[in-house]
Amino acid sequence: MAVSTKEKPDLQKKVHEVPHKPGVYLMRDRFNRVIYVGKARDLRKRVGSYFLPSKLAQADLKTRAMLHATWDFETHTVRSEAESVLLEGKLIKEYRPRYNVSFRDDKRFLLVRVDLSEEWPRFRLARFKKDDGSRYFGPYAHAGALRQTLNFMRKKFGVLTFGRGSPSERELKSATYQVPVRLSEINAEQYRERVLQAGEFLEGKSREMIATLEEEMRKAAKKMDFEKAAELRNMIDDLRSTTKPMRRFTRGSLPSTIDPMADVRALADALQLSRVPQVMECFDISNISTTHVVASMVCFRDGVPDKDNYRRYRVRTVDGHDPLARATGNFAGSLDPESFRGSD
Repeated sequence: MAVSTKEKPDLQKKVHEVPHKPGVYLMRDRFNRVIYVGKARDLRKRVGSYFLPSKLAQADLKTRAMLHATWDFETHTVRSEAESVLLEGKLIKEYRPRYNVSFRDDKRFLLVRVDLSEEWPRFRLARFKKDDGSRYFGPYAHAGALRQTLNFMRKKFGVLTFGRGSPSERELKSATYQVPVRLSEINAEQYRERVLQAGEFLEGKSREMIATLEEEMRKAAKKMDFEKAAELRNMIDDLRSTTKPMRRFTRGSLPSTIDPMADVRALADALQLSRVPQVMECFDISNISTTHVVASMVCFRDGVPDKDNYRRYRVRTVDGHDPLARATGNFAGSLDPESFRGSD
């Protein structure tokens, strides 16, 4: 890969074009690779702080190395700070920047799952959205606000949260589930109506209820019951954070400048190939001790995954722990291929 001979641009001038809005920023190196992704409540202030003369002198080693490697940056605005958290996580998973530490463990944001096939559906937390017929809400950037919202839903809608199965004796007798009547006095079909109402609330149809809480907060403050007013204020903030409609950032909607053929040409230059490779097959070998040896192959055509030609192999004749022999094709005739279609 040829190293750019251009002088490093003055990024302080570019900062003046950045808006005072929430969003994410991407730092890029001289090869235009994303090396860091960050979020900010105010993009202009956050990005501008990196290029202050005093920043480099006071920065830790990691930040100093990142700033030395940064030749350009880009910003993407969103509608709220919560959305910036979600987009930051998506972009870090997309680009795997070398200077990011958080989100490297494939951390996922919380979802709320309710299985309407159950006789007494419960609202439960989940990390993954499965194709299981359940109804999912989210993702939610603020776990604490979400848990407080579920507590509120128990009291205001009388719905079950966490746990499994039909309501326990303790839940049937609890004063929490009495909106408008106790849980023990309704049947499963009547309870389902509560679940549907709570679902609409989670989807953002909550203006009227929040307005009622705001009126209660004002009345409490007027009576100088400031403790109750503060409690209601915090509850309103949690509800707004949870029920505010947010965009779902899918792979297709992520900001991206990826050009598959440009990447393949760069690879050809780095490896000093005589021509640009059209087909690439990549193998990975795995085994438990010297037994149960398997191999997988992914295939790319013109830099794009060719998932119909992904393969999985069972290696049968190579003896001992010899990954090189397995990977270089010395196990010819010892493979039992199994087609599989890759997901991502």
